[in-house]
Amino acid sequence: MKLSGVELRRVRMPLVAPFRTSFGTQTVREVLLIRVVTPGAEGWGECVAMQDPLYSSEYVDAAEHVLRRFLVPALLHVGEVTASSVAVHLAKYKGHRMAKAALEMAVLDAELRTHGQSFGAALGSTRDRVPCGVSVGIMDSIPQLLDVVGGYLDAGYVRIKLKIEPGWDVAPVRAVRERFGDDLLLQVDANTAYTLSDVPQLARLDPFELLLIEQPLDEEDVLGHAELARHIRTPICLDESIVSARSAADAITLGACRIVNIKPGRVGGYLEARRVHDVCAAHGVPVWCGGMLETGLGRAANVALASLPGFTLPGDTSASDRFYRTDITEPFVLESGHLPVPTGPGLGVTPIPELLDEVSTAQEWIGS
Repeated sequence: MKLSGVELRRVRMPLVAPFRTSFGTQTVREVLLIRVVTPGAEGWGECVAMQDPLYSSEYVDAAEHVLRRFLVPALLHVGEVTASSVAVHLAKYKGHRMAKAALEMAVLDAELRTHGQSFGAALGSTRDRVPCGVSVGIMDSIPQLLDVVGGYLDAGYVRIKLKIEPGWDVAPVRAVRERFGDDLLLQVDANTAYTLSDVPQLARLDPFELLLIEQPLDEEDVLGHAELARHIRTPICLDESIVSARSAADAITLGACRIVNIKPGRVGGYLEARRVHDVCAAHGVPVWCGGMLETGLGRAANVALASLPGFTLPGDTSASDRFYRTDITEPFVLESGHLPVPTGPGLGVTPIPELLDEVSTAQEWIGS
């Protein structure tokens, strides 16, 4: 395809409730959207970088800058582009995986719309719906946590993930287990909040038969995770440490994880996410799809990815109303604990113009 131009659009979307993790509290989501225009179609991408460099070194202002200054001009310069060639054309620019992923997503969406093929079909979907879990942030009290978890279970979510940090780990897990029973699919996410000195505390989670503990140690401490795995029974799942198919293979080989959370933005795009899936499947390692508070655009792509055969655990592909009162696309609605995989061309969804305009704060057109 020949790209006619690219639009960068900033949107600001308030969350329905504050979302607190070990690295901070969010009350609003600052999102960078990308619209790629070709002679035959247009495609949308969503950058999952956060407002501040807390989850990773990337943040939304920097992503916008590198796209405007380097990535978009590089792609416009090459002429004919395919989704599979985007990573090759941008490889000389180091890092910035979330920015690259958003641009590749937009190109892939336009390409698939041109050919009338859905994201799911292109990635290798084997299901028409996916089971959904929900991520529950750190609360002010145990009673508040139990009320929130109960509400999500009443809504139909099939798995609960609790955010934890030192001082908020064993007690909330015990309370949830006691209230909702041993059959509840329950896991925890530390977002790198612990060190190897915390092994005795993390081992106290073992009796609760959790599905997994996600990213307990620093993202660069893969060997530390391998050491931790020798001292606890709870399966370790890596998130921030997995930035490519190669890093996934290395972590599995080192014994640093038994489960992998795949976030397309973190690994550089949906095509690399599929490669991570394939590597994990070849090693018999289950995967699940993580979330980054996406709008309906990113949610559509995540649901499609989560319908691949290796995604055997419920992911964080929750319904639109988990985070937003009003999404910018038609909302994703939970049905019996599942979300349907979009079947229309490309993402299968597009922004609703008036809803998009309501939350847009800036936009810029970069022509070829």
